Amino acid sequence: MLLRRAGMTQRVVPPCGCRRYCTTDEGSEVRVRFAPSPTGHLHLGGLRTALYNFLFARSHGGKFILRIEDTDQTRLVPGAAEKFTQMLDWAGIGIDEGPSQGGSYGPYLQSNRLDLYWHHIETLLQNGSAYRCFCSPKRLDLLRKDALRRREVPKYDNRCRHLTAEDVDRKLKENAPYVIRFKLESHKEPWQDLVYGPIVYDVASIEGDPVLLKTDRFPTYHFANVVDDHLMRISHVLRGVEWQNSTTKHVLLYRAFNWTPPQFAHLPLLLNKDGTKLSKRQGDIHVEHFKSCGYFPESVISLLTTAGSGFDVQQTGTMTLDDLVTHFDISRVNAHSTRIDLLRLDALNQAHIQQKLNSPERAGLIATAKHLVRESLKERLHSDNSLQDEILSDDYIGAVLDWSQTRIHALEDLTKPEWEFIWVIPSTLNLTQLSANFGGDVRRTLQRTVDEVGTMSHDTFMTLDMLSRQLKDLAKSHDLKYSTYMHLLRQAVSGLKVGPSVAEMMTVLGQENTTRRLQYVIDHLPRDSAVASS
Repeated sequence: MLLRRAGMTQRVVPPCGCRRYCTTDEGSEVRVRFAPSPTGHLHLGGLRTALYNFLFARSHGGKFILRIEDTDQTRLVPGAAEKFTQMLDWAGIGIDEGPSQGGSYGPYLQSNRLDLYWHHIETLLQNGSAYRCFCSPKRLDLLRKDALRRREVPKYDNRCRHLTAEDVDRKLKENAPYVIRFKLESHKEPWQDLVYGPIVYDVASIEGDPVLLKTDRFPTYHFANVVDDHLMRISHVLRGVEWQNSTTKHVLLYRAFNWTPPQFAHLPLLLNKDGTKLSKRQGDIHVEHFKSCGYFPESVISLLTTAGSGFDVQQTGTMTLDDLVTHFDISRVNAHSTRIDLLRLDALNQAHIQQKLNSPERAGLIATAKHLVRESLKERLHSDNSLQDEILSDDYIGAVLDWSQTRIHALEDLTKPEWEFIWVIPSTLNLTQLSANFGGDVRRTLQRTVDEVGTMSHDTFMTLDMLSRQLKDLAKSHDLKYSTYMHLLRQAVSGLKVGPSVAEMMTVLGQENTTRRLQYVIDHLPRDSAVASS
């Protein structure tokens, strides 16, 4: 474990039995919160925080609360808060209390709680823990520049802390703008981090007095989150390690109110595969991006849990959320930064496709694939309703998924050009090219193929090796080169010049679908179609 003291870090030995730090007062309920700022998309780091809070709450029979921290009105993105709820719902993370769900401790939108903050500011002003600061932005900027010039960390010099009551009254009468600042005091007692162990960070020796209430009368994060966590009876705060140094500040605020702070657990940094910090500005780590690419929520969650820690098992790759709840243990979260390899998502998603195909979720997977194909290829599916019904039947789509489960990484892959032959009958242009590219009697060759394929045994058609041998025999019976015959069948069946083997295509399509396609091609060929018999 780490002991941090005034910017210095040293190793200490924590007490044994980490689980005892996760307890609450007897009879109290575990209540945790995910409190994002609506300034953009939900990204992987935010989802990890929400997920671990959710798992912790469920593993202790507690509540998971969503609170929107929108006190920085200058950075709000319209619709972002609603998107957070949608993405958590997509990920299967159930919200017990929140802006949409309501609850006994709302409102759950901080901009609707301003009266509460002002009331508690008065408490701190009256007990001497806070004061009005009238320093202008110009003076604060000069302080910052002077510190940088001297190669020091910029901080407020606490000047207004020493104003007399007469000074304050005079400035108030002049309507001078002001903020409310908190009086930081030296604090060298350790507080217990459930992940990192005992932490000491003497914030007063490093930072100036922080702002609690801004000139626009909106609270800062540090003040609002303490007040809200207390009023919402939050028992445990699980958040990113970037907030760890601020925790001493929050502990001091709790002390100023004479409140008992919750227990804190800080989750290690998420890093890119190359070791650089994962940034919310990376477009490819937004949860919406993964959803739009066709990844299952289970796969994204698996990426986070397999790359991280916190479970009493080694592999969490194909676990359900219920399984993750069962195996989650906050004492097993390690303090090391976690590298995320986004390339693993493909393999994880493929594993979840295979798992769903062999579980009660098979019907839902087929329904999803059907909707995807219908919407993505609706302009290219055949207008004949009977052909559409065959292509979009549950049996056919199920067979396609069984065949493709080791070839695709997302259901969306099935609508890519190289796999369109599964759903789309070759166009008129392809058929015209077909008759132009081959000499001889194309119509007669294909008609004979239809008749011969129709008489093959079901076992032969379902076995790739046996079907390949049958096609070679057919080429000989037609007195055609095998390669010439395969080129003809490939274009007739799929419209493609390259792709999977013809036998594999026909295996996927099935016997009836193959013969119907070939018959359709025959019926729409120009009357003089031919194929070489050399």
